Amino acid sequence: MTTKREKFSSQADEELLSAVRNLAHSQGRQFQSILEDALTEYLERHQNERPRIHVMEAFGLSMDEFDDLYQKLAQ
Repeated sequence: MTTKREKFSSQADEELLSAVRNLAHSQGRQFQSILEDALTEYLERHQNERPRIHVMEAFGLSMDEFDDLYQKLAQ
């Protein structure tokens, strides 16, 4: 499925933009994909009152791996 894209214009600090462009280049990605990731993370942090999905996944893995240790530390 193709995502519908919409062009927009904005302004940002030139050093910030340069750093984002360099990051995109070093990762072999397009600038827009880095920008979309940043916007998505920003919205997740500010719109949801629950922890982000990747945080909860990491927490779950930690509980699976270290449950015995956590039980002992809780005593």
